[in-house]
Amino acid sequence: MQDERAPRIKNRARAAVQVTAEQLLRDAQEHHESQIRPPQQRVENFEELHEYRCRKREEFEKRIRQTRGNMKEWLQYGNWEASQNEFSRARSLFERALDVDPRNVKLWLTYTDIELKSRNVQHARNLFDRAVTLLPRVDQLWYRYVYLEELLQNIPGARQVFDRWMQWQPDDKAWQAYISFEQRYEEHDRASAIYERWVAVRPKPRVWVKWGKFEEERGNLTKARKVFQTAVEYFGDEEGQLEKTQALFNSFANMETRQREYKRARIIYKLALSYLPRSKSNALYAAYTQFEKQHGTRATLEAIVLGKRRIQYEEELSHDGRNYDVWVDYIRLEEGALQDLPEENATAEEIEQACGRVREVYERAIAQTPPGNEKQYWRHYIYLWLNYALFEEIETKDYARAREIYQTALKLVPHKQFTFAKLWILFARFEVRRMDLGAARKILGTAIGMCPKEALFKGYIKLEIDLREFDRARTLYEKYIEYDPTNSSAWINFAELESQLGDYARARAIFELGISQSTVPMPELIWKKYIDLEVEGGERERARALYERLVALSGHVKVWLSYALFEAQPMPAPREEDEEGETEAEMVEGDVDLARRVFDRGYKDLKSKGLKQDQLALLLVWRTFEEERGTPADVAKVEAIMPVPYATWRFDEEAGQFMDVDDMLFKGGEYQSSPTLVKFLQAARAWKNAKSESSDGLQPPKPEHAAEAGDPSDVA
Repeated sequence: MQDERAPRIKNRARAAVQVTAEQLLRDAQEHHESQIRPPQQRVENFEELHEYRCRKREEFEKRIRQTRGNMKEWLQYGNWEASQNEFSRARSLFERALDVDPRNVKLWLTYTDIELKSRNVQHARNLFDRAVTLLPRVDQLWYRYVYLEELLQNIPGARQVFDRWMQWQPDDKAWQAYISFEQRYEEHDRASAIYERWVAVRPKPRVWVKWGKFEEERGNLTKARKVFQTAVEYFGDEEGQLEKTQALFNSFANMETRQREYKRARIIYKLALSYLPRSKSNALYAAYTQFEKQHGTRATLEAIVLGKRRIQYEEELSHDGRNYDVWVDYIRLEEGALQDLPEENATAEEIEQACGRVREVYERAIAQTPPGNEKQYWRHYIYLWLNYALFEEIETKDYARAREIYQTALKLVPHKQFTFAKLWILFARFEVRRMDLGAARKILGTAIGMCPKEALFKGYIKLEIDLREFDRARTLYEKYIEYDPTNSSAWINFAELESQLGDYARARAIFELGISQSTVPMPELIWKKYIDLEVEGGERERARALYERLVALSGHVKVWLSYALFEAQPMPAPREEDEEGETEAEMVEGDVDLARRVFDRGYKDLKSKGLKQDQLALLLVWRTFEEERGTPADVAKVEAIMPVPYATWRFDEEAGQFMDVDDMLFKGGEYQSSPTLVKFLQAARAWKNAKSESSDGLQPPKPEHAAEAGDPSDVA
C-alpha cells in the first residue's frame, strides 16, 4: 500500500538561488493568459443590421420570458431599443414592463430619461404625471417633475406641481424646496403663504423659527414679531410644551438683539425664564447671561449670576436636604443680594421682596432638623438659628421676631442630652441690648439650672463683669467652683478677679483653697499663678515661702529651677512702698548667693532621689547661670560636678537580650564606689587622645600609665 503521507525532506540546507515574493508575483503576471474577447462585428448593409437586430431581440425576449420579474433585463432591453432609435418599440417595451411592476421607481425614471433624451417633452410630462399619481410618496419623482417644468421655464406649471405635492403633506425638505423656488423668483408673499401652510401642517418650533427669520431677512419686522408671538401663544404654558419653546424664545430674543431692541430682548428672556422650569432652562440661562454681558448693566448681570447660583443650590439641596453647609452658602447669597439693593437705589417693595426671600430660605433650612439626638449632627444646624436671629435683629430690626426665633430654638434643642452654651449666651446678650437685664439673667440662670456647663458659667460671669456687677460675678464664681471644684481655671480666674479688684487677701484665700484641693488634675497651674501674684506684688518672702512649700510637696526639677531663677531676678517693691512712690515702683535686685544655694539644694535633693536626667538638666541651667552672673571660679565649681557620660549594657527582660544604654557617672560617691570603672574610662580617654596624635609621629602611652594622660572629667 502506497504511503499517502508527505515525503520526508532530507536536505534542509539553504538553496543556492533564492526566490523572493516580488519575483513570484512578476512571473505570475507575465504568464497570465489574456481574457477571451468576442470578435468585433461590423455591419456593412441594412440586411446585416436587420439580422443583428432580430437576433438581439430574440435574445432579449428569451431572457425576459425566463426572468419576467427581473427589471434589469427590461431596462437593458429598453435602453438597447432606444439606442437603435426605435422609440416606438422602446415605449412599447417600457409599457409592458410597467404592466409587470408599475411601482418600480427606477423603471419610471429610466422611461422618462429616454423620452427627454429624444426630446419628447410632452411624453415625459405625461409619464411624470402618471408616476406621481401612482406613487405620490416618492419624493424623487416630484423633484424630477418640478425640475423639468422649471427647466422649461414653465413657472406656473412648476408651482402647480408643487401645490399638488404639498397636498400630500411631504417632509420638511419638500416644503423648504417650494419656498426656495419662490424665493428664486422673488415671490416673497407666496413664500410667506407657504410658511403659513407649513406651520399649519407641522407646527414645530423649528418651522416657526425659520418663518420668523425669513420675515426678518425680507425686512418685515412687524410680521416677524407677529410670527413669534403667534408661536408663543400656540404652544401656551403647558408643562409638556414649555421645554420645546427654548429655541423659539432664544431666536425671538436674538432677532430683537440684532435690531438693537435690547429692552424687548430682555423682556423676552425674562418672560421665557418665568415660564420655563429652572431645571430645564440651562441653555436659555446661558444665552441670557451672554446677552447681559454684552448689552446689560452691572446690576442686570449680577441678577443673572444670582439666578444661576440659586439653581445650583436648589439642585444640590434636592439631593440632600440636610446639607447645612449648602444652606449656609445659599443664605449668604440671598443676604448679599439684599445688602446690594440700597446701592442700586432699589425701591422699598424690592427690598421687602428680598427680605422675604431670605426669610423663606431660613425657614426651609431650619425645617430640616437633624435625624438623631447626637450633638455632632446638631452643630451646623444650630448656627442656622443663630444666623436667622441675628439677621432679624440687625438687618430687619424685627426684635420681636428675633426673640421668638431664640425661644423656638431653645425649645427644639434636647437639653437633657446636650445643650449649646452659645445659644443661651447670645439670647441673653440680645436681651441686654434690648435693655432687659432681668430677662438676660433669667435666661442664663435657667441655663445653669437646667444644663450647667463650663461655657455657660464663663459667659454669665463675663456678662456680669462687663456690667460691673462684681458681687454677682463673685457669687457666680462660687457656684462655678461648687459645680466643678476640680477645674483649675475656675480657681485661677476667681483669684485674678479679686486681685484686679485690689482684694489680695481674698485672692490669697482663694488660691489657698485651690491648692488644697486634692482632686485638681493640674495643681501646678494654681501654684504658678499664686506665685506670680506674689511676685507682681513684690512679696518676695511670701513667694519664697510658696516655693518652699512647693518643693517640699513636689520636688520637681522645674520647680527647683524656677525657684533658683526667682531668687536671682529683680522684683518690684512691695505694694505699700509702691503706693508711697511718686511715679514708678522701685525694683529690688535679687540675691545670686541665694540662687546658688537653691541650685545646690536642688542638686542634692535630686541626687538623693537618683534622678540622673533631672540632675543633668539642673546642672546645665546652673552652668549657664554662672556663665552669665558668676565668676570663672563659680563656673569651674559647677564644671567639677558635671557627670561623665558612658555606654553600658543592660539586660532587657522584655526583649530577652542585652541592650546598649547611655548612662552617666556623677563625681563624688559614684567615683569612690566604682574606682575600676573610673580607671577604665581614664584609660579609654588617654588611648583616644594618643590615637589622634599618632598621625604626628607620637607613640601612644602604655595602658598602665593611661591614668596620667588626662583628667577623669574629660572622659567621654
